[in-house]
Amino acid sequence: MPTDPRSTLRAHLPDRYLTPEDLAALFAVPLETVYAWRRKRTGPPGFRVGKHLRYDPAAVRAWVTEQSTHAA
Repeated sequence: MPTDPRSTLRAHLPDRYLTPEDLAALFAVPLETVYAWRRKRTGPPGFRVGKHLRYDPAAVRAWVTEQSTHAA
């Protein structure tokens, strides 16, 4: 049973790495936006596991915090 990334990041860090689909759901943006962030290097840092793209929840949380301080 998959875990909803929105609820896990609010409460505690999930015990798994996030997928691009998780990020799209988390931020309620199209999947293409997540890939565009990666191409432009403006989104949370991701890494490859073979051919699969993954995101560390701690890095995503840090990126969100950084974005929040820039917007203020």
